[in-house]
Amino acid sequence: MDETRVKSLLGLGKEVLKKEAEAILKVMNELDENFVKAVEIIESCKGRVILTGMGKSGIICKKIASTLTSIGSPAVFLHPADSLHGDLGMLRKGDCVIIVSRSGETEEIIKILPAIKRIDLSTIIITGNTNSTVARYGDVVLKVDVEEACPYNLIPTSSTTASLALGDAIAVAIMALRKVRLEDFAFFHPGGTIGRKLLLKVDDLMHKGEEIPKVYENTLMKDTILEITSKRLGVTGVYNRQEELVGVITDGDLRRGIEKYGNSFLERKASEVMTRNPKTILKDDLATNALKKMEHYAITSLFVLEREGDKKPIGIIHIHDLLKAKIV
Repeated sequence: MDETRVKSLLGLGKEVLKKEAEAILKVMNELDENFVKAVEIIESCKGRVILTGMGKSGIICKKIASTLTSIGSPAVFLHPADSLHGDLGMLRKGDCVIIVSRSGETEEIIKILPAIKRIDLSTIIITGNTNSTVARYGDVVLKVDVEEACPYNLIPTSSTTASLALGDAIAVAIMALRKVRLEDFAFFHPGGTIGRKLLLKVDDLMHKGEEIPKVYENTLMKDTILEITSKRLGVTGVYNRQEELVGVITDGDLRRGIEKYGNSFLERKASEVMTRNPKTILKDDLATNALKKMEHYAITSLFVLEREGDKKPIGIIHIHDLLKAKIV
């Protein structure tokens, strides 16, 4: 590849990203109490958040609507052109409206403004022209007056990026006001990677009952190895006669035991080979927390307890269980 061409294109790419980053910083520095008012309007909205915008602005509206919905603020996109032919019927008392228009003079939007005001819906305007026709209809106007990253200052680039970032800022502020918890967020994301990471608990994936590898302190190592092999988890718990977990034997413990005891290894007791104070996790912990704990201690399994302070495991979870569930 031509080196001059590579340098030129890399330089252009970096310049565009620099301009868009500067646009976001400009909007951030100009943020004022209108942002607070906008957040409060949406947070107190009893109906849905209706977003509308034409062209690239419309695409940004769809993303903001999706983000708001994901945190429990029902939001929908209303296409300005379609609204002129019947879709205005989706507007209801109690809704609020967010309009995104770079110029503030978008014809299709201007035509629906009287209908929005007739229903008396609170209206938030995101625009680069605070003196525009659209801006004059707004209860709150958020200014996104930035230079586009394209060489002609025409193609929506920096303005759409900054508007999108502003929408994210609004959503996160609403999350803070409503004290949205991880569990709340998970409720709206039951599918895909997010759903698996936020909803799956240790209890959903752990091995129970007879699947738990188990020997006692006085179990001979020849029988302990059979237990490890038959349960196929590369580990076994070591219990006392009160059925309490007192240790664990892993593949690493087997190797160290063989080095230490040599030919007498198979006749040694599990208590002589085990590692004491095995790592555990609670059944109601998220599966992702189990993974973090395994990574932190460089281990591949955790015994599972009903509650903190218990000594009698109710299950075991292995890193392969997390892999199968696509937690990793």
